[in-house]
Amino acid sequence: MRNLTFYLTGFLCLFLTSLFAQETFEERAKTIAAKIETITKEEKAALKTEVEAVNAQLDNGTITAAQAEEQKLKLADTRAKNIETRVAAAEAELKTLIQEKVDGKIAETDTLNKKHQIGITWKNDHKKKMENGEPRTTSQFVFAMGVNNLVTDKAVAHSDFRYWGSHFYELGLTWNSRILKNNNLLHAKYGVSVMYNNLRPTDDRYFQEIGNQTVLVKSATDLRDSRFRNVYIVVPAHLEFDFSGKDTKDGKTIFNTHDSFRFGIGGFVGGNIKSKQILDYRDADGHKVKQRTKGDYNVNDFIYGASAYIGYGEVSLYAKYDLSPLFRNNAVDQNNISLGVRFDFN
Repeated sequence: MRNLTFYLTGFLCLFLTSLFAQETFEERAKTIAAKIETITKEEKAALKTEVEAVNAQLDNGTITAAQAEEQKLKLADTRAKNIETRVAAAEAELKTLIQEKVDGKIAETDTLNKKHQIGITWKNDHKKKMENGEPRTTSQFVFAMGVNNLVTDKAVAHSDFRYWGSHFYELGLTWNSRILKNNNLLHAKYGVSVMYNNLRPTDDRYFQEIGNQTVLVKSATDLRDSRFRNVYIVVPAHLEFDFSGKDTKDGKTIFNTHDSFRFGIGGFVGGNIKSKQILDYRDADGHKVKQRTKGDYNVNDFIYGASAYIGYGEVSLYAKYDLSPLFRNNAVDQNNISLGVRFDFN
């Protein structure tokens, strides 16, 4: 199963270094992230012990190589299901936490309060904040969706995947920090997201692992649907240019965000937590069959890429490109590319 340590550590660092984030929210999010990391470590450690036991049986000659391989696959599948079930519960907690944040049920805690809690005098800074009105850092709930495909030989033309049938979805939470104290143009935007990338092959084809490569093969039956889904947890970061400007109200300077034209450029880094293929067809008796197969499929565990958006207010056009290839060992690198609409809800 995927190694979550790297990007979960980055996720925790963002929470720890985000001085303007709400304290209650931050503490709860850190607890959930630590829980996910612990689950993964526990299941991987258990799998390692079980595989070593199988290898010992193989070395002693009590089982054959074929039997050993079969046992290892069963053990890996069991541990993968355990991780998925246990992580799903933690993800549900995170979604509930995000919804509470969106609904305003979590108390506001700003940087100045934190300074006061550690014994630093903050009265002058607090006075300036009140004069400036809006906090320097705000948070947004992000939802994005659109079309998804693979770049092969530097082109998307003549793709092996349906252009309108292949989709992506992204759900996340970001923080938006004004970089300059008295200028509203530049913002640092960072957070954590769950991304779903779906590919639908054309011509009744599906993915199959052949050795250490993953290739498309023709199905012996007519496929009503063929879909390959990869799920990622990523940490995105963008430099945002916001032209919302500022207003003066009751003698206070109000720095606005997401009220005018804006664009951002940056990237993301993270890891794969699940790969699944879904085949929908009718069997020889005419019965509908929906086959779901989870596996490694030689998909890269680590993902990184570039992304950008441009829009007005809370709505923008959104594009992202994976600089890392989808599959680890294929003869020809194929990189995921997505284009869609993004919503940043304050």
